[in-house]
Amino acid sequence: MPMTAFNVVRFRVRPGFESDFVARHRDIRELLPGMRQMALVRTGDSTYCLVGEWHAMDHLVAAREQMVGILDSMRHMLEELSPELGVTDPVSGEAVVTQKAPAPRPRKATKAKSKARPKKAKKKAAKKKKK
Repeated sequence: MPMTAFNVVRFRVRPGFESDFVARHRDIRELLPGMRQMALVRTGDSTYCLVGEWHAMDHLVAAREQMVGILDSMRHMLEELSPELGVTDPVSGEAVVTQKAPAPRPRKATKAKSKARPKKAKKKAAKKKKK
């Protein structure tokens, strides 16, 4: 069975381009084939990280050319991270451990508290009135 795969890409955005950079990611209306979801995370001043979740590593590999095309459309917005890396720091691989939050426990039905006094309290009150 294929394992879920992830790609993570670190970026540093040039001053004045942050809103355009974020908008460009919002404008990606359709995910790439095989991509389950993606998130763009702001990690600091002008720094971002994109996290993509894929059905399988094969899907991620098949989409690399399209991902490079998307990157090329916004390369002018990015600062070089280092001479070795260029404008991105990409990594990818298959998930080896995944954890999901436990399902919330169903709430116990609670009885509505009655504003009426219990029977014993009513009897005591009635006895006091008679005296």
